[in-house]
Amino acid sequence: MTGPTVDTAHFFQPRSLVFVTWLWLIAAGWFVFRGLSLLLMTAFGSRPTAADIAGTVANLLIVPAVAAAVLLLLAWNRLGELRCSAAGLDFAATGRRSVHLPWSHVTSVGLRYRGPFTELVVTPTSLAAASETPGRGRRPRVRRRGPAFVLDVGLMSPGPKVLLAELHRRLPSKI
Repeated sequence: MTGPTVDTAHFFQPRSLVFVTWLWLIAAGWFVFRGLSLLLMTAFGSRPTAADIAGTVANLLIVPAVAAAVLLLLAWNRLGELRCSAAGLDFAATGRRSVHLPWSHVTSVGLRYRGPFTELVVTPTSLAAASETPGRGRRPRVRRRGPAFVLDVGLMSPGPKVLLAELHRRLPSKI
C-alpha cells in the first residue's frame, strides 16, 4: 500500500483477533458436525462407547485450533487493511490486491452488516477511477449491483465505528 505518512489513519486486522474469530467459527461448525454424527450413530443402533466420546472431545479441542492456525498461516501477509490519507483511500480486502481511490472519485461509503462480518462498501464514480496495485492476490472484491468495492472491516483495529468517523471527517457529505 502506498500513500503519504502525514495525516494518515491506518486500519488493519490484528492476526490474534482473526485467529480467535476463525477458531470460534470453526469450533461451532465442528461441534454441530460431531454432534450430528453421534446422533446418527445412535439412530442406526451403534451405542457410543467411552472411547467414542473421548475421541469426540479430543476432536472438538484439536481440529478447530489446527484448522484456524492453517487458515491464518495461509492468509498471514494478506489480511485486510485500509489507509485514509490526504491522497485518498488505499485498501485491500483479505487475500485481495490493494486499490487506490482518490477522494475526488469517491461517490459514497457506508457500512453493512454488524459484528465481525461488518463490511465497508466504497462506491467510486467509476471502476476505472480506481488504480489496482499489481502483485499477488485475487482481484479486488466488487459488488454485483453497481460499481462498488467491498472490504471486510469487522475485525479491523481500531474498529468500524472509528473508521466511519475518520471517513466522515474526510467526506462529510458522502456518508
